[in-house]
Amino acid sequence: MLYEEKIIETIPVGPLGLIPLKSCEELGKKVDKYLTTWRMERESEHKSTIAFAGYQRDSYIIGARTPRFGSGEGKGTLEESVRGDDLYIMVDVCNHSLTYSLCGKTNYMSPDDHFQDLKRVIAAAAGKARRINVIMPFLYESRQHKRSDRESLDCALALEELVRMGVENIITFDAHDPRVQNAIPLKGFETVQPIYQFIKHLLKNEENLQIDSSHMMVISPDEGGMSRAVYFANVLGLDMGMFYKRRDYTRIVNGRNPIVAHEFLGSDVEGKDVLIIDDMISSGESMLDVAKELKERKARKVFICATFGLFTNGLDKFDEYHEKGLIDRILTTNLVYQDPALLARPYYIDVDMSKYIALIIDNLNHDASLSELLNPTKRINRCLDSYRERQAGR
Repeated sequence: MLYEEKIIETIPVGPLGLIPLKSCEELGKKVDKYLTTWRMERESEHKSTIAFAGYQRDSYIIGARTPRFGSGEGKGTLEESVRGDDLYIMVDVCNHSLTYSLCGKTNYMSPDDHFQDLKRVIAAAAGKARRINVIMPFLYESRQHKRSDRESLDCALALEELVRMGVENIITFDAHDPRVQNAIPLKGFETVQPIYQFIKHLLKNEENLQIDSSHMMVISPDEGGMSRAVYFANVLGLDMGMFYKRRDYTRIVNGRNPIVAHEFLGSDVEGKDVLIIDDMISSGESMLDVAKELKERKARKVFICATFGLFTNGLDKFDEYHEKGLIDRILTTNLVYQDPALLARPYYIDVDMSKYIALIIDNLNHDASLSELLNPTKRINRCLDSYRERQAGR
């Protein structure tokens, strides 16, 4: 059944309002296009009732601005009324391409700046919206989620602050540690895995893959990503392996203990295609080291899948590894800013998440269950069956 043919079983929480901040503008437009198309084509005897007022629109985007004064201070403004609306505010805290003027000098926006802009827009709604939901693909400060010394707990503090401002639901993707939701146990918090989208785009771009335990493996680059790799391997029916980072705890380089070696735990990878699964590519050093280790163990093809491609040290090293045949493909999503240079790389596969976000928003607006969306096993199996049928028909 096509999604636009979905039977409406509940009335909307309120008129839908989508506010993609400037950091998430392009993704927001794609999400809006899906929503407008579905709701124009969807049939229901209730659509003419007052409960469905404003259900069909040419666009659900509500204009919002976050201008800055010359001193660098800012404010949030909404360009139309949001009274009674079910608002979905989208923000990409990792968008490093945006700038603002500070005393005549150009400043690049940091995650802190994006988070402050989010709070400004929430404050501009002034409690008049029916419900406020935040879609923050990369969870702000999610890498600072636990205390191991005299340290701040930034992610927990940020979540508590959003809840105090009236946010009901927070939707994020592949949170670094989902247990951070314990900071706000009485509010909605969903961390979504883009596994189905990775599989779909990989199979769309790669031919002659044999998806079974004899020809493919899933690899976790460290012990922290084990649960992600285990789920991926179980859904695909594959074996998995893990690399253990042996660190030098006598030194600190760039704020962390340097990695001495990657030790592998798992069965033989010789002649197999391997999927390296992680939540993000930051500098990419770990991923590249793991790819090199796998090629030395005679793996056939190496695919790197990461939800967030930050590439903080640039792409030169990835280009070099691709030219040497150490990596075959890199898949990351459009949930964070993508540099045009990255999109132009021949080995890069862009995993579009806009339809998935639109599905989540549409279900939440109807107060419908997200269970089927959050557990994509059926869709993955259909995708695999279709791929195998295409292979058999060649």
